[in-house]
Amino acid sequence: MEVTRKRSLPLPVRRVLGKLGADVRDARRRRRIPTATMAERALISRTTLHKVEKGDPGVSLGVYATVLFVLGLEAGIGELADARRDVVGLDLEAEALPKRIRARHPRKPAAHG
Repeated sequence: MEVTRKRSLPLPVRRVLGKLGADVRDARRRRRIPTATMAERALISRTTLHKVEKGDPGVSLGVYATVLFVLGLEAGIGELADARRDVVGLDLEAEALPKRIRARHPRKPAAHG
């Protein structure tokens, strides 16, 4: 099943997950944290940590976030789908803006009589 799930992912997604896993592994190594210690700090098994470092798509986002937290790299997670980085969404929003804006004339008060 895992092989089928991995093959069903678009190639760019597989590449991004692989890079994320490699980056996590490199960050752990730069900090000189052994796999057993890292897994313990993230409250996961060494097997799951190995999957994270391989970019396994079956690992939950929560686990990836926890591992990044242990490494002190969690700040970037909140920026992943930030509206300021959504180029397509911003372009679509800009296209929907009105071409002209007409000033509204204030209504005259009704005469009492």
